Amino acid sequence: MANWTLEDVAARFTEAAETGRRLPRVRVQGYFNVWPTFARDTWEAYPEEERDYRPLPPNPDAIDRMLETMRWVQWLEVEQRHLVWMRARRYGWRDISIRAACCTRTAQRRWQGAIQIVADRLNEPRTVAS
Repeated sequence: MANWTLEDVAARFTEAAETGRRLPRVRVQGYFNVWPTFARDTWEAYPEEERDYRPLPPNPDAIDRMLETMRWVQWLEVEQRHLVWMRARRYGWRDISIRAACCTRTAQRRWQGAIQIVADRLNEPRTVAS
């Protein structure tokens, strides 16, 4: 990308958070369930079983973009990282401001400053070593 804008960087963080959510669950290897699955009637099914839905896993290109975006986080301070990832995971500004112990508008300005740091770093001219 030639010139990164705040919207481009924010969209990439949001995509990375969504890709991370779509990755398969991490489980301990070697354990499995030998019990058969029970066919339940609708009247005896639990509503909690509907929460087992998992979206399709992401494609390799999305995983590569996610890993690249996760390297960008190293340019930020710890509080800025929390702020950026909470917003990428679509937390509301009120929840973010409670976590950051500040008012909503201050949290928005801090988020925008963190995104600006990443955009500026991405827009720096690259020197090629020969």
